[in-house]
Amino acid sequence: MTRDVQVTFDAADPRRLSEFWAEVLGYVDMPPPAPHGTWEDALAAWGVPEERWDEAWAVVDPEGRGPRLYFQRVPEDKAGKNRVHLDVRAAPGSQGEERMAALAAEAERLVTLGARVLERHAPEPPLGAGHVVLADPEGNEFCLD
Repeated sequence: MTRDVQVTFDAADPRRLSEFWAEVLGYVDMPPPAPHGTWEDALAAWGVPEERWDEAWAVVDPEGRGPRLYFQRVPEDKAGKNRVHLDVRAAPGSQGEERMAALAAEAERLVTLGARVLERHAPEPPLGAGHVVLADPEGNEFCLD
């Protein structure tokens, strides 16, 4: 049995957080359903009040391989460490200092988009290849590995 997976983020600002993750993963805004040319057109046609148009947003993998990411507004702030997190494969196949340099370069790019570096874990052979822990603009932890 095949199942589709959607990853859902609770967010204070769904659109802003979706833009960050689209940049991280090379995703694009989910297109509106036909016959609507924009989400604004679709929401207006469905009678959704304008003040609710920014309550949710979604981004998708343009190649259709990765899961849809859905961002929904919630009233409460993030509290505590994530129990589940994303691992972003930023240096597949590389090892040692080459790997850590690639992860550092990607972490630097993501910091310009609003991420914060939380921890750097050096390689610890034979099991640990090294990774960098970051937080997205709303504090959700994720790893570059």
